[in-house]
Amino acid sequence: MRYALYFSPPKDHPLTGAASLWLGRDAFTGETYPAPDHEQLGAAEQFELTADPRRYGFHATIKAPFSLAASVTEKDLLGVAEDFAQRTPAFEIPELVLGQLGRFFALVPGSLHQPLQDFAAKVVRSFEPFRAALSEADMARRNPDKLSDSQRAHLQRWGYPYVMEDFGFHMTLTGQVPEARAAVMKAILTERFADFTGRPLPISGLAVFTEETRGAPFKVHSWLPLAGAKR
Repeated sequence: MRYALYFSPPKDHPLTGAASLWLGRDAFTGETYPAPDHEQLGAAEQFELTADPRRYGFHATIKAPFSLAASVTEKDLLGVAEDFAQRTPAFEIPELVLGQLGRFFALVPGSLHQPLQDFAAKVVRSFEPFRAALSEADMARRNPDKLSDSQRAHLQRWGYPYVMEDFGFHMTLTGQVPEARAAVMKAILTERFADFTGRPLPISGLAVFTEETRGAPFKVHSWLPLAGAKR
């Protein structure tokens, strides 16, 4: 069993519904959906290009998946997560936009938002005592030779390279899209997520996701509202 601390909008938020339909699975309910058949992107191709984010569920990684340290239990983790959420004020990202990160497409902030960076760093630090050390195989999976010096240091210290000053909030919508299909994918995603881009995104909760065995779909175990979040 692995755990992760992710951001997700609430279960009944319209963005959760739209992203779950696009990815083909709802991480809250486990319900699966057939891929939409677009005239420029067939269902089979769309299903293949969303396979990786479908397994993880719609989310933004805050503290990456980890096994529990031997000294703690799931109950310990959930208790601290509930307390953390109750003590941490909700806030919002001023603008959400569609971004392209290499060959991946994701919903990202329109610009660097320091409260978001601070929130992510606070989560990483607060839950570090619950993380078991990475195995050598897990370290090797991150291709440390291809990371920057700071990313390698973060991998050693926090078990994940993209934290602190290297953190970039993103809610992944695709796997790697071939360059020849990128323009089509961008056009489709621009249309499908037009109701959510160019406007704020409330950071209203923290979600505990679980992965029962390596490679299994991630599921929402608990969605915890932050202090002052609008219900």
